[in-house]
Amino acid sequence: MAKDETEAKTEAKTVREYRTEELAEAAGIPVRTLRFYRERKLLPPPRREGRIAWYDEHHLARLRTIAALLERGHTLGGIAELTAAFESGRDVSQLGELLGIGWSEETPVRLTPEALADYFEGEVTPENLAASLDLGYLAVDGDAIVHVSRRLLDVSSALVREGVPLAAVLETGRRVREHADAMALLFTELISTHISSSPDALTRLRPLAKSVVEAELTMAMDRLLASAAGQEPSS
Repeated sequence: MAKDETEAKTEAKTVREYRTEELAEAAGIPVRTLRFYRERKLLPPPRREGRIAWYDEHHLARLRTIAALLERGHTLGGIAELTAAFESGRDVSQLGELLGIGWSEETPVRLTPEALADYFEGEVTPENLAASLDLGYLAVDGDAIVHVSRRLLDVSSALVREGVPLAAVLETGRRVREHADAMALLFTELISTHISSSPDALTRLRPLAKSVVEAELTMAMDRLLASAAGQEPSS
């Protein structure tokens, strides 16, 4: 037998599976609670072998996530809605295609559902989750959640901590995306028309486009601040 086949079979044998009672014990819950979660579709269906239901580590991770969310004040109804939203979310492998990026600069972040809830305390609702999935900010990868960008995650959570509702942050992100797409097209046409349409040229000159956008945004903010200061009544 080839070495690869032997290793694959050995790995398959080491995958931990649990009967109903074993899974409940590992999760620290009564069997009736486990069955209740299954009836509420909070757990994926187990593997069936005759009349025996077999669960694996993914089921155990889901039970621990449910426990963590309950501790943070979520209701079972809310957890069921979040679970449905996660399971209907885009797979992480589709994120790059969805946003037209190849992870060249942005750093994706893997999160557990409870870690995401901690980032946006009280704001992780099914509606906000659906909006994040639709924007492509979030994707699901097994039992984990992947945020497309560490920078966007940090900025979004900072705004929420300052008192901006997450729904407003996401709507602003959607509008910024529209303007960003237009600016990217503008610079792409400029470079393609006057220099080269090759991907190498676009990649090489990309930092120049970013510098122009950052400088213009900074000056625009300065103009707004100066205008607001000029409108304030003198003391």
